[in-house]
Amino acid sequence: MRKVFFLLAALATFPVHAEGDFDSWLAAFRQDAGAQGISAATLDAALNGIAPLERVVELDRRQPEFLQTFADYLERRVTANQVARGQALLQEHAALFDAVERQYGVSRTVLVAFWGLETNYGATLGSFNIPASLATLAYDGRRSEFFRSQLLDALRIVDAGHVAAANMNGSWAGAMGHMQFMPSTFRAYAVDGDGDGRIDLWQSLPDALHSAANYLQRAGWRADEPVALEVRLPQGFDWRKARVAHRLPVAAWTALGVQAVDGTALPAAAGKAAIVLPQGWQGPAFMVFDNFDVVMQWNRSLSYALTVAQLARQVAGGGALAAQAGEAGALSTAQLQAMQQALNEMGFDAGTADGLPGPRTQSAVRRYQVMHELPADGYPAPSVLAHIERTRAAAATASPLTMAPALTAPAGQP
Repeated sequence: MRKVFFLLAALATFPVHAEGDFDSWLAAFRQDAGAQGISAATLDAALNGIAPLERVVELDRRQPEFLQTFADYLERRVTANQVARGQALLQEHAALFDAVERQYGVSRTVLVAFWGLETNYGATLGSFNIPASLATLAYDGRRSEFFRSQLLDALRIVDAGHVAAANMNGSWAGAMGHMQFMPSTFRAYAVDGDGDGRIDLWQSLPDALHSAANYLQRAGWRADEPVALEVRLPQGFDWRKARVAHRLPVAAWTALGVQAVDGTALPAAAGKAAIVLPQGWQGPAFMVFDNFDVVMQWNRSLSYALTVAQLARQVAGGGALAAQAGEAGALSTAQLQAMQQALNEMGFDAGTADGLPGPRTQSAVRRYQVMHELPADGYPAPSVLAHIERTRAAAATASPLTMAPALTAPAGQP
């Protein structure tokens, strides 16, 4: 999962363990990998002479200093150059995209949007050696067991002859190729698109595109249905209904007065749809469909999923968003932690004050907004933080008898 943030400068010192500890760990790992059937030749090629990569540990431990608004996220990724490049590549590889779309039912514009967002159409595949990076993270990472399993899968890919260990390069966290598959994703979904008997997600665009489409199809992709569509909400819309978990048939949203921004009829869809507000009630509104859930399996970022939809739309000839960006500015992680702590103190359960705007925090914000007669969009905007801080300051000087905590949600709230 990839988001662009401003980063903290203060980082933990590397290494935590001594070099000899890594050598001992690696020896034990090699023995286990060999017992699982990975050949000695592969183990030698991938692991001989490697040492922990300081830069990988540094990147793993970095934490975002500031969150990023949807408008900022979108602006960085859907540019005129990015759209034009996607359109040119669709023409250049038209026969390939035709074949992939025909076989898997995944729109070519969606595929090219994933390609553009993941690696800038293959321009930034990553330069970290995957076995060395994964060994570093398996030894000294926050999720050692996860990265250990990824390392084993990476070695199995080498062992199967798909790529040489020295050429298995990618992101610091182990993502590989044009579409940035993790090793476990490679083994589960990657396919030989060009029929040469091996899977090369780095040099073979047919392999990369067929593999991405295969992943999406098997994750539940619905052909000829959108991911997300910008909509206009009616006057007096109940903002509490704008959340991913609140699903209604498209006809029900239409009956409530929800319209496509371009005035066309909302698309027919087999499943139910939701309304999401990525930058609060003042920003753009989107209707999201079953394919949105599929994109969220690829990357759990709401902004990422909506950006896939918007880049695909513009590559297909559609225009930019019609709505304004929404409230300017984003909270820092420290500010969001302060908001979460304040909400918890006032009885609105925001969960652990970790500086991450998850569903529990959004639900707490929404309950707070309902109680204080604010637009209940659940969005942790700077203005909401300011309101919460004023409320907490007032509570600090009030009698405990007059400031009962809001331990339960208002009627009808999540």
